[in-house]
Amino acid sequence: MLDVYRELPLDQIMRGDCIELMRMLPPASVHCVFADPPYNLQLRGELRRPDDSLVDGVDDDWDRFTDFAAYDAFTRAWLTECRRLLRKDGTLWVIGAYHNIFRIGTILQDLGFWVLNDVIWRKANPMPNFRGRRFTNAHETLIWAARGQDARYRFNYQAMKSLNDDIQMRSDWFIPLCTGEERLKNVHGLKLHPTQKPEALLHRVMLSSTIQGDIILDPFAGTGTTAAVAKRLGRHFISMERHPAYVEAALARLRDIRPVAGTAMSMIPTKRDIPRMPFGGFVERGVIAPGTRLFDRHRRVSAVVAADGSVVAGEQRGSIHKIGAALQNAPSCNGWTFWHFERDGALVPLDILRTEAAPAP
Repeated sequence: MLDVYRELPLDQIMRGDCIELMRMLPPASVHCVFADPPYNLQLRGELRRPDDSLVDGVDDDWDRFTDFAAYDAFTRAWLTECRRLLRKDGTLWVIGAYHNIFRIGTILQDLGFWVLNDVIWRKANPMPNFRGRRFTNAHETLIWAARGQDARYRFNYQAMKSLNDDIQMRSDWFIPLCTGEERLKNVHGLKLHPTQKPEALLHRVMLSSTIQGDIILDPFAGTGTTAAVAKRLGRHFISMERHPAYVEAALARLRDIRPVAGTAMSMIPTKRDIPRMPFGGFVERGVIAPGTRLFDRHRRVSAVVAADGSVVAGEQRGSIHKIGAALQNAPSCNGWTFWHFERDGALVPLDILRTEAAPAP
């Protein structure tokens, strides 16, 4: 991986067509992709408020395609490159609206991506529907996908739970639009980019699926929200943008970002990060003593820990998994969660030993 790192334009915003730029990068070189592609809004004519003022909507050339076939071909091309660049354990996030997200979803599945979640970003302050002919469009959809069906992808479950007051994070995220000082403006005081994403959204995306030092690719960088959040959270970024004014604004934005330092950067480890020490390793280190009696959580069955890390139940002897399965007459058993031992008058699962052995955050 070190050789790949040397080949990558880490922590840079590259100006140019994202498909051409991605083709220059080595395969299996990034941990995560966040893509905010053109929405192909198909707007026709001006949109005005009831007071006849003009709505500053998305009418830029980069959002114009001749037809759906052209948009689909573009989507297939950049998604193909993203999949080539993703590591086997990497994941992709793509955000869109009703104009394009269903087309993108179909194409990414056709290419072999495996959808993990669709996440609804519910906007706390959506733009009203000024014509009054449809519901107010108050959300956008993010698709989170692994590179393939069997990918061993990263999900920082405990970090998401901590972020949500120790409650399991849901797939509907209530986050305000990008406003106030966070919204970048041009020399005329108007918003520089029509669809600038809030940093809070990217913070949650990165915290959920990457760790410090990971490489995040953003093919449609805009004004650099992904790069800014990645720098703050200690992730590397490779950002691509063809609009010169956006690139200039993103570079200026990055100069003011200071990375989070020290323990403030750490997260609660996931089960994947916990050392995979065998049960016998805890026995030989004296963490759990030979002769300790184990129980299922209802105390219906029991076994005794032997000095070699096996457990004994009557005439049966074997691993915590084998004996757990035998006593339940089951084909298999996770002994770490099935077996419990007494601590301070209460039963606790063996799995707590691996949690306690994890490095301090």
